Amino acid sequence: MSEEQEKKFWYKVCRTIISAGQMPFPLTDTLLELIQTLLTKEQAEFILIFKKPSLNIDQIKAKTSLKDDELEQMLNTLMDNGIIVGVPSKSTGIMVYRLLPPFPGIFEYTGFRGEKGPKQKKIAKLFEKLFKEVRDLTQKNYDNIVSQMKNIPAVDRIVPIEKEIEEIPTENIIPYEEISKIIDKFDDIAVAHCYCRHQKDLLGEECKRTNERENCFILGKSAKFVIEHNFGKRISKEEALKIIKKAEDDGLVHKTFHVHLNIERDEEAICNCCPCCCGIFQMYREGIMPYHTITSYRPKIDESKCVGCGTCVEMCPMETIEMIDIVPQIGEERCIGCGVCAYHCPEDAINLIRTGMRDVFIPPIKISK
Repeated sequence: MSEEQEKKFWYKVCRTIISAGQMPFPLTDTLLELIQTLLTKEQAEFILIFKKPSLNIDQIKAKTSLKDDELEQMLNTLMDNGIIVGVPSKSTGIMVYRLLPPFPGIFEYTGFRGEKGPKQKKIAKLFEKLFKEVRDLTQKNYDNIVSQMKNIPAVDRIVPIEKEIEEIPTENIIPYEEISKIIDKFDDIAVAHCYCRHQKDLLGEECKRTNERENCFILGKSAKFVIEHNFGKRISKEEALKIIKKAEDDGLVHKTFHVHLNIERDEEAICNCCPCCCGIFQMYREGIMPYHTITSYRPKIDESKCVGCGTCVEMCPMETIEMIDIVPQIGEERCIGCGVCAYHCPEDAINLIRTGMRDVFIPPIKISK
């Protein structure tokens, strides 16, 4: 294979991985180097059978000449490396293998273990460079790309800090808005390293909100996969709630991620996010992608209790509260209803008001040249 043919082959592998997700990525030498760092040539050739992101074991066997033991080894290696996720189908029990896109997907799984070797530092730098290239793509074609992104489902759902939400009959809440009830739904819970903070650590950028690193939860079938392939460890519901409480005290935002980005399906992960490291917050601020989420609350300030201390301004992850004549004003167009401002208000001057489930789409920052 000539050098030109070799490059075309690897770009084909990159296109296959990009097409496994919904986020646009430019086909650059940075992405090529990242994929070559993660895959051997043999593994890359195998990846090309994923003409669609998910295949069951019978479909895979029909597309490969590998013997059963070779196929098992190939799949296990790719799962151990966070390139493919394999879980049994809920309806049939047959194993289904899903190829992961760069983000969200491979980025998370390469950070779950919190490894800090030379390879991990290289991967962190390549992702940083790749995200900058995505930013350039977005900014160059801003109106067109932002318009297209409106058609992509929200990546996450905000679950407000439970202490701050009003009491509502459970039967009226689908899905659950209380983090404790989400945790209680699942017998299988895993905790893993926060991949966003881990990348920042590898790049020498310290988190400004928390010293905690193991506070990403994976739930249900996905938790079993994470535990089996050593991406995280099993924890009890009680341990999970202790981690949640520490996250709230540190000013982190609860985000749930649902199966196939469908909020009518079960949650499969919970992240506790800081504004300085979280990939989704950062991508919005750096002009890479919109902040698109589902939320159910808005804060309301009781001016009779407010003393104008500015704590809410400091704690707001979306930087959408500003002081006007010593009274905080909330920019509702960028509010995600996380409840961090209410939880940390020393005067209890902020209440969360339920709005009902709403889709919040905040365009990425437009960078002026």
